[in-house]
Amino acid sequence: MSLCQLSSLFRGKNMIDLHTHTTFSDGVLIPSELIRRAENIGYRAIAITDHCDYSNYKIIVENVLRACEECNKYWKIKALAGVELTHNPPETIPELAKKCRKLGAQIIIVHGETITEPVFPGTNKAAVLSDIDILAHPGLIEDETMQIAAKRGIYIEITAKYGHSLTNGHVAKLAKKYGAKMVINTDTHTPSNLITKKYAEKVLKGAGLNDYDIRKIFDNSVEIVKKYFPEFSL
Repeated sequence: MSLCQLSSLFRGKNMIDLHTHTTFSDGVLIPSELIRRAENIGYRAIAITDHCDYSNYKIIVENVLRACEECNKYWKIKALAGVELTHNPPETIPELAKKCRKLGAQIIIVHGETITEPVFPGTNKAAVLSDIDILAHPGLIEDETMQIAAKRGIYIEITAKYGHSLTNGHVAKLAKKYGAKMVINTDTHTPSNLITKKYAEKVLKGAGLNDYDIRKIFDNSVEIVKKYFPEFSL
């Protein structure tokens, strides 16, 4: 292995990212290329979670599952197939989440009420009352919704994505107040959006989280991956 390769591996060592996009929605890479690029900079696990609604959820789940299964046969990185339910009417989220899970989606994310997009009010609450794994970039999430997430074991995302990250401090403060589990993700759409673990730590510190909180957040990501890869560890 070259010095350059060793350096890249060290910089990204042990990163887990459970919110990314490919050409199945608005990302620029096919699943296998995104997975390989992530592995090349030291990612240990990645989830492909393309935007979906009732028009495309079957296409995404079935095809991304196949891509992840093939990559997992030959590469060390663990790839999980998922979806991000995006800009759906809140009333439709519970049933759509069930349909995605039935098809085999391993990670179900809901596109939360970020302040940078016109997400329909009530999306956050509908999400945490549904069979999902992660509520992404939930913006100015309310106390009641965070309490429900904590009680139901829904993970709350702290994001490295520009714009969505503006409310990270608010999200982290409420999550800590009510004991909701947090994860750190990138919402990657291009290769340049992939980050190192060191950069992820900076994002988390910027959200007002301490070293203990940060360790727990990385442990939470491991916890999710272990549901499908019991042998997984950092």
